[in-house]
Amino acid sequence: MLSALAMRLLDDIQRHRMVAPGDRVAVAVSGGGDSVALLLLFEELRERLGVTLAVIHFNHRLRLGTAEADEGFVREFAASRGLACLVRSEDVAAEAQKQGKNIEEAAREHRYAFFRQVVQDRFATRVATGHTADDQAETILGRLCRGSGLRGLGGIHPVLGSVVRPLLEVRRGELRDYLNERGQAWCEDETNLDTSRLRARIRQNLLPAMEADFSPKIVVRLARLAELARRDEAVLDALVESRFAALARMEQSAVVIQAKDLIAPWSELLTDDARDGLAARLVQRGAREVTRDPRGLDAGHVQQVLELARQGTSGSRLELGKGLSVERVLDRIVFSAAALRQGTSLPSRSYLYSADPQAEGDGEVVVEIAETAKRLRLKLIDWPAAGRETYKETAGALDAGLLEKPLVVRNWRPGDAYRPVGRSRSEKLKRLLLERRIAARERALWPVLTSGGKPVWASGLPVSAEHAAGPGTRVALVVWEEAAASGAKGATRDTEREASASK
Repeated sequence: MLSALAMRLLDDIQRHRMVAPGDRVAVAVSGGGDSVALLLLFEELRERLGVTLAVIHFNHRLRLGTAEADEGFVREFAASRGLACLVRSEDVAAEAQKQGKNIEEAAREHRYAFFRQVVQDRFATRVATGHTADDQAETILGRLCRGSGLRGLGGIHPVLGSVVRPLLEVRRGELRDYLNERGQAWCEDETNLDTSRLRARIRQNLLPAMEADFSPKIVVRLARLAELARRDEAVLDALVESRFAALARMEQSAVVIQAKDLIAPWSELLTDDARDGLAARLVQRGAREVTRDPRGLDAGHVQQVLELARQGTSGSRLELGKGLSVERVLDRIVFSAAALRQGTSLPSRSYLYSADPQAEGDGEVVVEIAETAKRLRLKLIDWPAAGRETYKETAGALDAGLLEKPLVVRNWRPGDAYRPVGRSRSEKLKRLLLERRIAARERALWPVLTSGGKPVWASGLPVSAEHAAGPGTRVALVVWEEAAASGAKGATRDTEREASASK
C-alpha cells in the first residue's frame, strides 16, 4: 500500500507528465535527506508508474573528507536497494577558478552537464532531482533580492528537458518525517549552514522570519506565484516566438531585425507599455539566438539596444558581454557573436577564383562562390550577333578585347573603384554599394570581377564603362549571376596564394 506522501507524489508526476511507462529514471542522490527520500518514494511508485530505477551521484569535491563520505554512503545505499549506481567526481573549485566563475555557478553547470551525459549515454531516459517546495521558495526570494523579472519568478521548473523535479510541492520537513518513520539515515551537508551564502541566509533567517511574522503559508504562496509566473511566461514566449519568426532573419549566423520593427514589433498593441515590453523581449530573444545563453541580457543592456534602435547612427555598436555584439547597420539592428564582427570593414576571410573562360576550353566558366551562395556564369559570345535579348538577361557584357589577364572573381577590398556604365566618373565601390544600402557585413564578401587586377564589374552593378561591349565589339564576355547550385563548393584560395593563382 502506498504511503500518503507517495500518493501525492504520484498525482504531481502524472499532472506534469514527468515520466512515462518504460522510462529508466536515474535519481540524483546527493546523500542528503531530500534526495534519499525521493529514491524511496520512487521505489514505492515504481510498479504503478511502470519505470525502472538507477542512482547517479555527482561529487563536487568541495568538502574534504565529507564529500568522499557522501559518495560512499550513496554507493552503499544504491547497492542495498539493488540499483545500478553511476558516480562522477570533478574538482569544481579548480574549474571555477579557471573559468572565472563563482563556485555555485560552476557546480551547477558541471552537475547538469553530467545529467545530460547520463541521458545521452542511455544510462537513463529521465533524471529526477530532489528539489523541494522550500528550495523553490528560497530560489524565488534569492532572485528577488538580486533583481528579477517574470521569467526569474518562475523559479525551478517541474520539468526541464529530461530533468524532472517531483518534490516541488513537498516541504522539506515532510520528507524528514517520512525518513524517520522508515528509520532511514541520510547525510547532512554542512554548507547549508554557511550563512556567507545567500541561499543559506534565506534558509536560516529570512524564510523562518516570514513564516513566523507574516504568513505561515509563505512557502506555499511562493510556489503558487512561481506556477502562475511560468504560465504567463509561456504565453508571452509564444507571442515573442511568433513575432521573432515574422521580423527577424539570419545572415551569416547573425540575427537581423529592422530598427523600426524592434521598436514597434506589433502595431496592433494599444499601449506604450505593451509595445515596450514586447520590444524588450525581442531583444532578449535575439541575444539568446546568438549566445545560446538562456539567461539573456540584464535590463540595462536591453535598454541600450532599444536606444540604439531608436536613435543610434549606422555603424554604432554595443559590446554586451557573453560574446555578444549589437550593431546599427543603416536601418537594421544586427545581433552577432563578438568574434564574427571582426572583418566587417576588412574581410576576415577572403576568396579568390580563376575566371578565364578560354582556359576552360569551351568559352564558358562557372564560378561557384561558396562564401556567398552565389554562382557566376561567364561566357565568351560573338557580338553583336548574339542579339540584344541575351544582353538584357545578363548582369553585364564586357568587350573581351579590352580585358587583360588574369580574370579573377574575388571579394570586395577597400579602395576598389571603377566607372560603371551610366556614371560620369570613377566611384569607390564602397560608395556605390552604400547607395544600394549594402551593409559592411555583406560588403566584405561582395563578388567583384577584376581584369589585370582592376575591378570591371561588381555584383548588382553595371559593368565598367571603359570595358563595356559596344558597337565595335566582336567578342563579348557576358556575366550571368544566379543562386548557387545546391551543395556546390568553389575552389577557395587564400589571399596569400593570389599571385600563383593568377599566373
